[in-house]
Amino acid sequence: MAFEKIVKISSKGRITLPKAVRDLLKTDMVRIVAEDNKIRIEPAEELDGSLNRYAKQYVPLAKVRQQVSGQVRRDKSGGS
Repeated sequence: MAFEKIVKISSKGRITLPKAVRDLLKTDMVRIVAEDNKIRIEPAEELDGSLNRYAKQYVPLAKVRQQVSGQVRRDKSGGS
């Protein structure tokens, strides 16, 4: 299915994707690819690993909770 529509870019750099395009994507997450002076908007099926470059290592959630609660206790008691 071919689709072409002109949309305005807002002063904040936003566009509204036409409903027909959103229906084709079948997701609310997209990947924008710029290549050879062309822009593609593709469905982003998975976010797994999208934040990996920010993570230094895996930390289990239970450990994070324990660290945060310990810090909160120290902050409330005025310790460091």
